[in-house]
Amino acid sequence: MTTNELTLSASAARRLSDLSKAEGKAVMLRVAVEGGGCSGFQYQFDLVDHANDDDLKVERDGSAAIVDEMSLVLLKGSEIDFVDELAGAEFKVRNPNAKSSCGCGVSFSI
Repeated sequence: MTTNELTLSASAARRLSDLSKAEGKAVMLRVAVEGGGCSGFQYQFDLVDHANDDDLKVERDGSAAIVDEMSLVLLKGSEIDFVDELAGAEFKVRNPNAKSSCGCGVSFSI
């Protein structure tokens, strides 16, 4: 299943492509929202080589991210991005639903 409610940035797609080349096989980014963190919810990122039947897939330029239906409720309208800054390189979620987030940017509240 695919969705337009969640997008993958060009930077994230490039990074996933690079990771797939390094792994020697196609990998996808699994993004999930779990309870926890200092603000109530936190993002979980994992690299996987297959999707579950009920996962929603977001594709761009041959790369893909997947998310479960429960997490999608909290991620609607978000963009999955990859940033490479002085402080480090990481996948990030730009979530318009988040009312606040912690200082490290990993957890958020709705």
